[in-house]
Amino acid sequence: MRVSDHARTILLTLALGGLLVNLPDRPARAAEVEEVVTPLGIRAYLLREPAIPFVSLAFYFEGGAAQDPEGRDGLSNMAAGLLDEGAGPYDSKAFRSALEDNAIRLSFDADRDGFSGELKTLNDTREFAFELLRLALTEPRFDEEPVERIRGQILADLRRRETDPDYRAARAWFARAFAGHPYARPTRGTPETVAAITREDLRRFVAGRLARGNLHIGVAGDITAEELIPLLDATFGALPAEPRLAPIPPVEPETRGVIVERMEIPQSVVVFGHAGIPRDDPDYYAAYVANYILGGGGFSSRLTEEIREKRGLVYSVYSYLYDARLSPLWLGSLATRNETVGEAIALVRAELERMAKGEIGPKDVADAKTYLTGSFPLRLTSNDRIARTLVAMSYQGLGRDYLEKRNGYIEAVTLDDVRRVAKRLFARETLFSVVGDPEGLEARTE
Repeated sequence: MRVSDHARTILLTLALGGLLVNLPDRPARAAEVEEVVTPLGIRAYLLREPAIPFVSLAFYFEGGAAQDPEGRDGLSNMAAGLLDEGAGPYDSKAFRSALEDNAIRLSFDADRDGFSGELKTLNDTREFAFELLRLALTEPRFDEEPVERIRGQILADLRRRETDPDYRAARAWFARAFAGHPYARPTRGTPETVAAITREDLRRFVAGRLARGNLHIGVAGDITAEELIPLLDATFGALPAEPRLAPIPPVEPETRGVIVERMEIPQSVVVFGHAGIPRDDPDYYAAYVANYILGGGGFSSRLTEEIREKRGLVYSVYSYLYDARLSPLWLGSLATRNETVGEAIALVRAELERMAKGEIGPKDVADAKTYLTGSFPLRLTSNDRIARTLVAMSYQGLGRDYLEKRNGYIEAVTLDDVRRVAKRLFARETLFSVVGDPEGLEARTE
């Protein structure tokens, strides 16, 4: 019996929200992750979950906004907004109707290092959903009306972001830290570069960036490897074997000093950071634990304790490891009243110094490890989250058994490891980017 369109939409909505997928034991079942290899050499990680007739596919092409040509910043982002706006025989309206009428979710996105997408569908319309994805990747139309409509939406979004201090602070941080490198350019582009993008630029993007050789795929849901293989070949098989990517060198960020962009708002936003530790570095998990102690642990972190709880200067302050391929980073952010920006920055520096000096105790490490291992299953509570995790496992070279081994990597971290790595990670100059009207604080290079 075929599911009605209305019932299918309700079922898919519940599934996408994770309400119908119960996977509390997922890490223990991580051995079920299969590496699927098709006759055309397309590889994917698959974790079968037959609880409901639903499949989530995520994919990632290496080569993102950092590959956008100079003067065409934002090309990847604009392409992401257009691939589902008409393809093959379907114009924009017909393509969108085909997705909606069949309760298929298809979306694209871009970051500095890659171009990603997600497909979510019930098994009832699975073959058709994969066919629409094939058309979007290999036969996008880029008709004039949707191109200009999406361009207008992006330009309106860029105008709005000029009033967003969080966006401006992050943009200024990357522009200073990576001056002269593609990482310095805004991933969404500027009004001038977005206005300059042509339909031919978009066609070149598809022809040069989307290929089998830079593709990573994760699939989760009610599908077997035998069922998935022909779908992968049919969907991705017509892509070029290899992408045409410009060589971009790794780069060490310049992270000393303070940037100030004046904006008349009562509260300043601060973005701070410096070089991090590569994802494949043996010290990565110790760095992950160290960052949790400093700023990744929410209300239990040292930055929150010192800056929010003791002094009431911020609502939130946090830090994280940012796994950029060409320049791994440690980044953080806070917002505080204009008159207390200098004090908040001084407190961040003081906590970095404490960590670098090894002022870390056994309880700090034990509590961090307990949380980081115990909370991991919460990342795997829906098929779409699992599919994205499988893609990351492929892209980062973590191996098919990562879900099974990951908590063991955390458990193996010792107090001595954290102290040693904290010195390596936090004894660095830190760049602070401030947007607002901070009192007594001027831009400076130290």
